[in-house]
Amino acid sequence: MREWTKDTEINAPIDQVWKYFEGSLADMQKIMPNVVENQLVKETDEGVGTIYRQKYREGKRVQEYEVETLIYENEPEYKKMKVGFTLANMFEITATYELKRLADNKTYFCYTTTNKPLKWFVKLILKLAGSDKVVVQFVERVKRVAEAE
Repeated sequence: MREWTKDTEINAPIDQVWKYFEGSLADMQKIMPNVVENQLVKETDEGVGTIYRQKYREGKRVQEYEVETLIYENEPEYKKMKVGFTLANMFEITATYELKRLADNKTYFCYTTTNKPLKWFVKLILKLAGSDKVVVQFVERVKRVAEAE
């Protein structure tokens, strides 16, 4: 299993940044433009265990998978969500979004993702191609979008 973490400070209020992870599909697409659908399948009162069916476009192909909320905290000063899903029966992926209020208009954002290959040949590919480029680009996109609004 591989894990990547990247963090940054964002010049925007914590609730503004949080809406990209917990808000509407339109808000989510601002930071995840390849997500083309995000439909609620099962909702829980505490957030943990909530499941969404998500569709993701990669070129002409559309992948469909269920995203389960594994951790959910939504306090005024601190917010955290960890989701997990299996992609194409080849990878188990988790993504953790952590936000801390630093000031009225400043938020600490930390993104951690894990990628566990489910097939032996995928492990080789992951070892050869496992850079943090995608993680860095994602954190920079969240910062750019949040600060522009």
